[in-house]
Amino acid sequence: MNTPPGSALFRVTRILVIIAAVLILVILGGTVYAFFIRPPEVPGTKAPAPSASPGAVPGTAPGGGTAMFTGIGRLRIAARGGEPAAALISIAFPYPGADRAFTEELVTKAPEFRSIAVDYFAALSAEELRNLDEAKAKAELLRRFNAELLLGKIGVLYFSDLMILE
Repeated sequence: MNTPPGSALFRVTRILVIIAAVLILVILGGTVYAFFIRPPEVPGTKAPAPSASPGAVPGTAPGGGTAMFTGIGRLRIAARGGEPAAALISIAFPYPGADRAFTEELVTKAPEFRSIAVDYFAALSAEELRNLDEAKAKAELLRRFNAELLLGKIGVLYFSDLMILE
């Protein structure tokens, strides 16, 4: 069915074709930007802000290519035996952000890291949580995390949050 160029149906059709063309251009532009212009991001990782201050995290020199893995997230873990205490903890650690294979391994191992941390802290009593030796806990978690990794090793762990709730 051909519509004459002056009819209302012709104008509506022309407007709809223009809208469809604009939508296609927006989708193609977004796709080109996402795949070719913007660098890909791996979930659970974020690069630290460059800093040369004395309080900067070791291993995160400006332009050094070191990223901070925060994919374990915040954990709330009850003390052993249902005692009235819990640990609220967030674990992070630096890693070489340019090593894509190691980054992918860290992301896939994040559930195991969560499980390891939960198992470690859940095995402690309320009294052991209150008197927690942070250095000993970090060393043990670091040993267990590194036992899971094949493509690299973690050098240091940070507890960005560590609160014992009673």
